[in-house]
Amino acid sequence: MEVIPAIDLLDGACVRLRQGDYNQVTRFSDDPVAMACLWQHQGAQRLHLVDLDGARHGRPSNDAAIKAIAAAVHIPVQLGGGVRSQERAKELLSCGLDRVILGTVALENPQLVHQLASAHPGRIAVGIDARNGLVATRGWLEQSPMEATKLAASLEGSDVVAIISTDITSDGTMSGPNLEALQAMACASTIPVIASGGVASLADLKTLGQLRPALAGVIIGRALYDGGIRLPAALEGQY
Repeated sequence: MEVIPAIDLLDGACVRLRQGDYNQVTRFSDDPVAMACLWQHQGAQRLHLVDLDGARHGRPSNDAAIKAIAAAVHIPVQLGGGVRSQERAKELLSCGLDRVILGTVALENPQLVHQLASAHPGRIAVGIDARNGLVATRGWLEQSPMEATKLAASLEGSDVVAIISTDITSDGTMSGPNLEALQAMACASTIPVIASGGVASLADLKTLGQLRPALAGVIIGRALYDGGIRLPAALEGQY
């Protein structure tokens, strides 16, 4: 199970939100490139970036940091947040990113997701962010009536490489992952699922490991920054 450090970008800084609330921001570093290099040095095999400004406003705001990170590290980097057009996806894929993650557009324009995934095999993932089982969009500021599992099922047969499943109520809370929701997502389609939200300890990683092979990876944010999990220890574990 791939362990992936997260770097969330807001106004060019590395931050974490609590439950996606832009009014509950913890600022961890003003140098996200240095943070990316640190995680690489500690053994990370992939990085997960989120453009929080892009997710909220639908336009890029952290491209300088994103491109600098992609140029500074030699491991694959994936990015989500505000990628809502073919042009934006192509721009990001051409600047050194390994994958782009489509979120809001997966609900609002599913045909575009299928087109991009077909045109860029292995490089398009979909982020499904859910609150109480229902998909949230536009930086988690808008709530839809669509069930997360139904959105996942609708991607079956596409060339989407992975689904990043985020439980908003546990994200940034260090309360543990929502196992029930993850199991439901893993059963909704055959596309590999990457878990995000709530992971606080090595014990959580061990529990998530029981969901393999449907669960392909886990994204860790606050637990790494607060020291609840040391990345080398997480990478050494057999989950």
